[in-house]
Amino acid sequence: MPSEVLHPVVAQVLPVAVFLLAITVTAEIAQLAGVFDVAAHAMARRARHRVLLLWLTFAALAVVCTIVMSLDTTAVLLTPVGLAIAQQTGIAPMPFALTTLWIANTGSLLLPVSNLTNLLAVHRFADLGAGHGDYVRTAAVPAVTAIVVTLLLIAVLQRRALRGTYAVDPPAEPHDRVLLVVGGVVCLAIGPLFAIGLEPAAVATGSAVVLLAATAWRSPAMLREVRPPWLMAGVFLVVAGLLRIAQAEGLLDWLRPAFGTGLRTLDLLHLSGASAVTANLVNNLPAYLLVEPAAADDVRRLVATLIGVNAGALVTPWASLATLLWLQRCRSAGLRIPLLRLAGWGAICAVLVVTTATLTLR
Repeated sequence: MPSEVLHPVVAQVLPVAVFLLAITVTAEIAQLAGVFDVAAHAMARRARHRVLLLWLTFAALAVVCTIVMSLDTTAVLLTPVGLAIAQQTGIAPMPFALTTLWIANTGSLLLPVSNLTNLLAVHRFADLGAGHGDYVRTAAVPAVTAIVVTLLLIAVLQRRALRGTYAVDPPAEPHDRVLLVVGGVVCLAIGPLFAIGLEPAAVATGSAVVLLAATAWRSPAMLREVRPPWLMAGVFLVVAGLLRIAQAEGLLDWLRPAFGTGLRTLDLLHLSGASAVTANLVNNLPAYLLVEPAAADDVRRLVATLIGVNAGALVTPWASLATLLWLQRCRSAGLRIPLLRLAGWGAICAVLVVTTATLTLR
């Protein structure tokens, strides 16, 4: 294989796999240290026993977690926290479960680190002479729109469950105070570091190293519970690498007409809609890689693609890895998910969010 093909593939794909491993380690240690647990319990205590206020504060945590620590972190770590709070307070669990699922996907547009697809797109931004700041400026309004529309739809669909009050404050779990503080500081610090444009893989690796060292110092036995997603990262490297090579060799050029051209509103809606359909057929990561060549000529087309593959991946369970992880957590907690109803709700959310977010793209 010619080096001029191999080197760009490695330069784009390898940092994303490193980020996936490091941010997962960071998130798992933060969860074991009690960062998310304490945050959620604090919300329950401060929500004045009002179900709607508790849900809104939990939704805000889900938004921040998704933006700063990626959608998979929200799906894996916040889902059980939300379900546990619902059980302890006697609230219906579906509003909290649906919030973590949908916000994990629709809320993952704002920063490059919020979704692996975004990290892949950043390299194309660089090819167009744009950086992380340009990405954030282009994606900001669509990202906020996607979040607001998602939360409004959940509030409408779950309006009955969000009424009333609860009488029980969930008990606080004991945690190692030093490790809890270190974990909290790291989680608060990495968001601004990502936002100012530092290399995501480097920031995530640094945060993982700090938390691993703190855990080895305070609670070495806890390290056995940290499980980096080696298989997931390996599969991602292989699939992304093969698709990148196929694109470099022109083997996927026949797909480009399906995603259209141009920068008119209808052109961008065509692109985001086709991207959403592709994500629900084959998963959002390979979908982005398939669509990217047709969108790499302009930053707005790249963001429209991300709107489709991120916010539109809500209909089929395999459309997003976050959805599969979410289903696993819900089943582990004993929550039965009606998949047909979920697909119907997901289709409504995907259409509304993808359309409205794309319309705000300028």
